[in-house]
Amino acid sequence: MTEETNKPEATTEEETKVTESEQVKLSICEDQLLRAKADYQNLERISKIEISQKVTLKTNQLMLGFVGIYEDFIRAKSALENESANIEGLEGIIKNMKTLLDENHIEPIETKGKIFDPKFHDAVSTVEDNSLEEGTITQEVAKGYISFQEVIKPSKVIVSKKNEKE
Repeated sequence: MTEETNKPEATTEEETKVTESEQVKLSICEDQLLRAKADYQNLERISKIEISQKVTLKTNQLMLGFVGIYEDFIRAKSALENESANIEGLEGIIKNMKTLLDENHIEPIETKGKIFDPKFHDAVSTVEDNSLEEGTITQEVAKGYISFQEVIKPSKVIVSKKNEKE
């Protein structure tokens, strides 16, 4: 006799119980695997978003400092133009700086003639002007900049208001 014939044969009822038990365990493991995979995918998606936001924030902070230097160069150019100095080299530098701002999607905020919006503008003064709609920007004191629809530096502006006596 071989070993196989010495073993008692499992009944079909016992086989069914074992198979059902294994199916339940398999189903539980598959469910846990799917949940773990979904958790991982969510974590990966959230991590990518957070990293992107942090990179954008740091880039905007760096570009804000750069914008200040860019504006200094523009003021220096204006001062040198008034003295009739040669500004060719300075113009080249300003052009390169403007290109860098464009490559990083940093754009000036349009102000003149627009309606004051506190998300984009800081009002530094008001001026009475009945010919303009209330809250119209009449003058830009300091240029503001925006990056991907996020203000990195608000424009400082003078806003019109109606004369209350009329």
